[in-house]
Amino acid sequence: MSLPLAFAPGLTIRGFTPPLNLRDFGLIAFDMDSTLINIECIDEVADAAGRKAEVAAITEASMRGEITDFKESLRRRVAMLQGVPEGFLHEVFERRLKPNPGAKALIDACRAAGLKTLLVSGGFTFFAERVCELLGIDFARSNVLEIVDGHLTGRLVDQDWGDICDGAEKRRMLLATCERLGIAPSQAIAMGDGANDLPMMDAAGLSVAYHAKPKVREQAMVSIEEGGLDRLLELVRP
Repeated sequence: MSLPLAFAPGLTIRGFTPPLNLRDFGLIAFDMDSTLINIECIDEVADAAGRKAEVAAITEASMRGEITDFKESLRRRVAMLQGVPEGFLHEVFERRLKPNPGAKALIDACRAAGLKTLLVSGGFTFFAERVCELLGIDFARSNVLEIVDGHLTGRLVDQDWGDICDGAEKRRMLLATCERLGIAPSQAIAMGDGANDLPMMDAAGLSVAYHAKPKVREQAMVSIEEGGLDRLLELVRP
């Protein structure tokens, strides 16, 4: 692996020489929680069950790669959400969730250059669908919380593609979207912050870590450690 190079304050690169041409890419894929948006949604939802600290500790360990079975860690955390009113999901979206700085600017620049956008999340469709609508994202994959009689059951709903969107599913979705668009994986950009983003980042032509965990920063071609998502535009020519 090539050595990292400090391109600018808070912006590290490795393995390529900027600027790249944004129009050489056809897809940009984003993780959602703590990458595209400012929160880990599951931690905030757990606040309604009085278990935010407990859930957040598992989330942190999972994102750092200290818990390697993402599916099991997610099931454990979702189980702690049992009984949370559905209305609290709306409260989290409306009062706590915000796009991270530079998200709209980066997405708008990518769209103007002809790229399609993909959100792949180990989080929940309730939030992913709303974030996609908010930011104009083309495709998404995430997990569905089971809700019965207006309350979370503590379980996830299986979907036609599988049970849980983990690192392997993120990678599969990125590759499937590339195929759908008729482009090579080398023409994809993947951005994330946690260990479960590494499989898709490894498959993409350009991998970007955003305020990421150490394991992710060490393997990404770009590491944004200060500033917003749009700092990627310092490295790519529109």
